[in-house]
Amino acid sequence: MSGAIGTAHGAEAGLTIQVRLFASLRERAGWAARPLALAAGSTPERIWRELGLGEGAIPTTVRVAVNQAFASPHQALAPGDELAFLPPISGG
Repeated sequence: MSGAIGTAHGAEAGLTIQVRLFASLRERAGWAARPLALAAGSTPERIWRELGLGEGAIPTTVRVAVNQAFASPHQALAPGDELAFLPPISGG
């Protein structure tokens, strides 16, 4: 990982968010959930790029949720938030 966002450790643990990936994103990244240190001005879009989930903007097919409610990729994040990236899911 690069930049100011990283895995939470020690005293910084109070300034973290929980990131969750679902379906194909989880499989591609090799993890389902992890805490991340929260940098000032963090948004879902910024975290998407920092985690290397994709280049540039979050694809329009991927939904963003903050605290289990759909949200804008540009929404400011706060310590303790849960951020989820949900790709299109098919099945029956």
